[in-house]
This record gives sequence, C-alpha cells and structure tokens, in this order.
Amino acid sequence: MVRFGIIGSNFITESFVDAAGQANQVEITAIYSRTADKAQAYADKHGIANTFTDIEEMASSDLIDAIYIASPNSLHAQYAITFMKAGKHVLCEKPIASNTKELRQMIETAKQHQVLLMEAMKSTLVPNFEAIQQNLQRIGKVRHYYASFCQYSSRYDAYKEGVVMNAFLPEFSNGSLMDIGTYCIYPLVVLFGKPDRIQASAVMLESGVDGKGSLILSYGEMEAVLQHSKISSSNLPAEIQGEGGNIIIERISQPSSVRLQYRDGSEEDVSRPQVSNTMVYEIQAFADLIHAGQTESPVNSYANSLTVMEIMDEARRQIGLVFPADQS
Repeated sequence: MVRFGIIGSNFITESFVDAAGQANQVEITAIYSRTADKAQAYADKHGIANTFTDIEEMASSDLIDAIYIASPNSLHAQYAITFMKAGKHVLCEKPIASNTKELRQMIETAKQHQVLLMEAMKSTLVPNFEAIQQNLQRIGKVRHYYASFCQYSSRYDAYKEGVVMNAFLPEFSNGSLMDIGTYCIYPLVVLFGKPDRIQASAVMLESGVDGKGSLILSYGEMEAVLQHSKISSSNLPAEIQGEGGNIIIERISQPSSVRLQYRDGSEEDVSRPQVSNTMVYEIQAFADLIHAGQTESPVNSYANSLTVMEIMDEARRQIGLVFPADQS
C-alpha cells in the first residue's frame, strides 16, 4: 500500500482524491494546508485521517510514503526537495518546476535519496496515448504535429475587473505557457524528442504573464505547431500528419479518442477504453513504480521533463516572461 499525503485543496486535488479511490494499493492518509481549519475541513470531507500545517513536520512523518504536490508552481521545487530529503516519493503536478535549474536540483535530490520523482502529466499515461504510439508508424513518415489547448480561465473575468488572482501572477510561475502550453509540449517530446529549433510568440498581460501564445518547433523534416491560451477557448483536436495518413486526437490534455485517417479517405478508430477520471492512470503508474522498487518513470522520465522545461525556458526567454524563481 502506498500512503499518500497531499498538498493543495483545489479542484485538482478533488480529482486526485477521487482517482486515488479507484487505484489499487493506494491510500490517502494526510492533507496539508497552511491553516488548521482548512486542513481539517478538507480531511473531514474526504475521510482523511491526518492533517498538517507544517511542511517539515509532514515530510518527516511516518504516516506517509509519498506526497502529491498541487501547490502553486513556484513552490513545487521547494516542497518536492523537502519531502525527498526526508525519504518520501514525490508525484508533482505539471509543470514540475519553475525552470530547468530547479528541475535539475529536484532530480539530483531524488537520485541522492533514491526516491521516485515523477511529473504528474496524465496525458502520456492514459491508454489512448499508448494507442497513438502503437499506431504512429501506420501513417508513414511524420511531417507535422499540431496541438491546441486553449481554455478560457475561470479567473480571467476577475482579472479583467481588476482582481489579479494567482493564476495570472509571475510570482507563482504561472501563465498560459506553463499552465496550458505544457499539455501540448509533453506528448510531443515523448513521441519525437528534443526539437532542433524553437520559435515562440505570446500576448502578454499587464500582470506580467502570458495570456496566450504559439510555438513552432522544428525537427528537421518535421514541424510542430502548438497553440495555447487562458484568455480564449478552442475545441480543435490535435493532429499528427504523416505521408500516408493522419492521427486525429481529441483533447490533447487527456486524449479521449484516437482516429486514423488514410489518404484514400478511409478511417479507423483505434481508441482504447478509459475511465472518466484519467488521473487514475498516473496514480497507478506511480504506485506500480514504487512497488517495483523503481525510482524513475520510463514515460514521464527525467529526460522528458527536462526537455519540456528547456523548451519552456527558451520560449519564455523569447517572449520576455521572467519569474522571480529565475532570479533566485
């Protein structure tokens, strides 16, 4: 049994709690919040036995084996390193860190203390992503990858009225690229590796973060075009174009269906059955690695997470998006 502690009490952790209840050999035994009342209210709601208001105390507790971190992005590295130094495994929400420097420190700590560190990018661990991988060769030489994740933020209306929430503050290492764009980048990296060239553009908001943006990533004979936004929405599917046909992917953030379209006009649905809460797959993959004594995911690997972070670092450099974490 893997006993999880969780940091965060937002909609993401609600999904995590639900998914953990569906996973095998997983139990949530503790919750952290900065205030005791909030921690207790969350614990009572979900039947969690233990509460903490001190990170160091939680990290050293023998009540948990692993921690799920869903705090603001700027705190990911600090919290992860604290728990790994205490011998705890870490499943950290995307983006796993504010920048490459932080991520390298996290990886070094994981290796030193022989614990599992994994980025909680669920899209690459669902059955439909495996369907993409196993059918990629069927469309011939790949020439183009297109992915769009544009989701109007529930906090943007407040922003337009002058109330700037965490989601639009550089102090928390936020913005469209980090919060939304990473969903387009990570599957690309798992499938095709590191690009040769990166071109980025963005619409910057007065708060100092990007509201939307685009990336063009060159892979020699293949090109990837990515669009992301927190200030507009889109329902466009993702597409991988090959010389022999295309793969059409609904919802790049958690692929819900995968179709092959061939040049002769025929189609084939290669989708796999999936549970509705796709966080189950990342939790199960993480727990299975722990049970197997493994300290790195073969899919959401250190190399893949580093490549994604390097792409985002370069994109931020080009659009002029600087976080306080970059200067610390």
